[in-house]
This record gives sequence, structure tokens and C-alpha cells, in this order.
Amino acid sequence: MKTEQTRLEKHMSGTEVYEKLSKRALSCMYMSGIVTGTVILVIIGAVNWFWLIPEGISVGMWISAGLAVLILLDVIVSPYFRYHRYRYSINDECIDIVEGYLFIKRNIVPIERLHKLQTARGPFDQLFKVAKVVVTTGGGDVTISFLEEEKAEQIADSLRRRINEIVTEQRSEDGNR
Repeated sequence: MKTEQTRLEKHMSGTEVYEKLSKRALSCMYMSGIVTGTVILVIIGAVNWFWLIPEGISVGMWISAGLAVLILLDVIVSPYFRYHRYRYSINDECIDIVEGYLFIKRNIVPIERLHKLQTARGPFDQLFKVAKVVVTTGGGDVTISFLEEEKAEQIADSLRRRINEIVTEQRSEDGNR
């Protein structure tokens, strides 16, 4: 109870130090956005080609054009805002991740609630030498994304050590009862 109160006081006082992502993360975000946007634009083009073009210019064509413009705008703007808003903090008590583009999401995960740690690298992550640390709790998964590979391994190792310390403390407390 005391550690939870201390953690809340620390977050409320604003003394938490957040870390930002490296420039590699921004490049990775842009590349994945470009590929995703291209796939969606190809799908819209296929729908237009097979269903809308034979009928001539219609409302559907204008809707498709509007969607294409919004997708292109998202590909250009989204990575910039996601990169500048993404930050994380890890201390002895919790992991705190703030992320988002249009909607800002904050995840605070107590270290003692961690069940599983995993590092992951997708194709774009490997290309830009970044990785993710996936933390599993009883309530679900939380991911610290776009970390440099070395930093991801350091974080995973330090969290493993902290989890082992907590388990050792709990076992010794249970043995003393």
C-alpha cells in the first residue's frame, strides 16, 4: 500500500523523468506509415477500378478521393506527432508510457504486477535497428516501442532483475511468517 501511495505521489508531483525516442524511431514510423498507407490506397484504387469506374464519376469516386487525401495527410502528419508525444519512464516501482496521435494514452504498470517480458523486432524494426519490449501483466500487454536494440535489451534485463528481487523478497517474507 505504501509503495502504491509513493508512486502516486511521485506521478502527481511531476518529478517523473521521461525518456524520448531516438531519431531512428521517427524513420521507422514514417516507413511503416508509408507502407500501410500504400496498401490502403491500393485497396481503394482496386475498389474504384472494379466497382466505381464502370459506372462513371459518382459520389463513391468523390468519397474515395477524400479518403485518399486523408490517408496521405495521415502518412505525413501522424509519425511526427506520435514521435514527439511518445515518452516512457521506468523506475523501481512502475513503468509509465505516454503515447498517441489524436488521442493521448497513458499506461502505468506496477513492476510487481509483471508476469512476462519479451523483446520483439518486426521487419521494419530490424531495418532501422529498433525493438519493442512487451510487458505482460494480469490485465494485458503493454509495449514500449521503437527503442534502440541495445536500450531494449538493457530495459528487459533491468526489469528481469527487478522482478527477481521482488519474488525473492516475497518468498523471504512468506518464509518468515
